[in-house]
Amino acid sequence: MNQNKLFNRTRWQLAISYAAVMGLILSLLGFGVYKAIAHAHWVAIDRELESVAGTLHDSLELKLQQPARLEPIVNELLPNLRLMGVKGIKEQLPSRHILSAINQGYYYIRLFDYSGKLIATAGAYPEQLPPEFNSQYWQTITDTKGNVYHQISVALHTQTQQDWGYFQVGRSLQDFNDYLSTVKWVLKLGLPTALILIGFASWLLAGLAMKPIYSSYRQIQQFTADAAHELRTPLAASQATVESALLTPQLDEKEAREILRTIDRQNRRLTQLVADLLLLARMDNQAIRDRPQLCCLNDLVSDLVEELAAMAIASKVALTSEVRVQQQLNVVGNSDQLYRLVANLIVNAIQYTPAGGKVTVILDCSHQEAIVQVQDTGIGIAAADLERIFDRFYRVNSDRSRHTGGSGLGLAIAQTIARAHRGSLSARSELGSGSTFLLQLPL
Repeated sequence: MNQNKLFNRTRWQLAISYAAVMGLILSLLGFGVYKAIAHAHWVAIDRELESVAGTLHDSLELKLQQPARLEPIVNELLPNLRLMGVKGIKEQLPSRHILSAINQGYYYIRLFDYSGKLIATAGAYPEQLPPEFNSQYWQTITDTKGNVYHQISVALHTQTQQDWGYFQVGRSLQDFNDYLSTVKWVLKLGLPTALILIGFASWLLAGLAMKPIYSSYRQIQQFTADAAHELRTPLAASQATVESALLTPQLDEKEAREILRTIDRQNRRLTQLVADLLLLARMDNQAIRDRPQLCCLNDLVSDLVEELAAMAIASKVALTSEVRVQQQLNVVGNSDQLYRLVANLIVNAIQYTPAGGKVTVILDCSHQEAIVQVQDTGIGIAAADLERIFDRFYRVNSDRSRHTGGSGLGLAIAQTIARAHRGSLSARSELGSGSTFLLQLPL
């Protein structure tokens, strides 16, 4: 197939198309996965900030007694508390209890009075953050070095429900951005790698997809060449006979009749060949069950053995039948086509069995299938030819086939009829020991 430019080019086009479509799908999928991961982590950060802020907010409000004033006990809740010149706490006391989330290294806390003045900070507070206060509930801010932070702001009240000020809890998004950067790199490196593997797989799959098409193409090529050859032979013979007659100055009646017989014989062969080709073409396009009817294989085998007895006698071959079932074996199908199928098998067996040989037609059944076997003691078929005997125009022995008038379509027609009736036709043979053709049809 690779040597055929048309199929090779088509294979490349299929592979590129497969890879392009899969690449687009993977790109969209990767973008969706990235967005889903980013959204999930962002939601987790919001929930974490809300949880930390809510816990600290409720704890602080229980300890605040005056507006804009921090009590010494507040230092027990907030690690690394740093005052911004506000009275109330003279020095930073050692922390006896540190909330785990605040102690993770990327959380910070800011406390503002009600006018928006920064009173104190705690946690891993970055000095580069702008000191201006913004009362928005959620904020994403950037410091002077370009680092991004996400924070939440809530109002604080004293124990007596007086307005104390504002409380902000924020965290650095550096770990979040690092994680997303890692995901981006994985997707950036994974997508080209996946595309390379997909391209290779697409090439292989395109080859597998093209194999039956190429096989059919080769069969059509071979069929066309064989058909042209088979049609040309009788036409050339008739043309040569006519030209020979035209070159003869005078023809007597005997010579004229001989020429006409030759032309008639070639025309009959040509007509039969064309009819066989049309039959095969029709069977390829539609199943042969135009007139489904109940066919009795017992009667069919009996009639064929009786009708072909004269041909067997002329060839000095013993033709017998053997029915191994007591009941009638009926199948649904076209009786004319089934008749032709079995007739082709018997005629083939007679033609390829030497004088003194024997042909036996056996009728049996098994597992809801009718079985017709045609056994002969003929010349047999070589193992190399056995796989191709059902190919159209294939002849094991061309000289013998031409001598018997065959065109190499008989077994092909028989195989096609069997398949059209949901059956199967197979053969087993040994060179010099005869052949057995096995026809199986559903009852």
